[in-house]
Amino acid sequence: MDPLTIPPERQAEMLGRLMLAWDGQWFLKVVERFGLEAGVETNARVRAAFGRIEMRETLRALGRRQATDLADAGAILHAYMQAFMGRRMRADLIVTEDRLEIVVQKCAAYQGARLAGLDRVDQACVACEALWPVYMETLLPDKPVRVELVRRQGRGDATCLIVIEREE
Repeated sequence: MDPLTIPPERQAEMLGRLMLAWDGQWFLKVVERFGLEAGVETNARVRAAFGRIEMRETLRALGRRQATDLADAGAILHAYMQAFMGRRMRADLIVTEDRLEIVVQKCAAYQGARLAGLDRVDQACVACEALWPVYMETLLPDKPVRVELVRRQGRGDATCLIVIEREE
């Protein structure tokens, strides 16, 4: 029998889908066992902890220790989103010297929350509130930034808007 192989591009797509499914199932089982509020809070804590791992691994994969500035952090985030999220997330990154804006049109976490049919659909937004600051602390450990979630799909907005600005 010939060994079967999954093409590398399909491996990456499959692993991304499986990671999101694992995360979603983990969240739903926590909600079943401990309730929605405990699930949302725990998910935010786990997501932030995993965010550090994501950015460290992304930096390692790129042969880097950290980003040099906000524009570089944006490029690293874009590379991560393309590798991990693929078509499951659609976002535009707008970069200036002192500001990075992420406009999310499609969010797999929010879509999964809607499909779960729970009493609230903002659990992905709650996780994002802790996630983006952790991403930036990991990418730019020596350069303080301010992160503001201006718009969120899980709170009724058409798109999400995350604004990251350099602090003086």
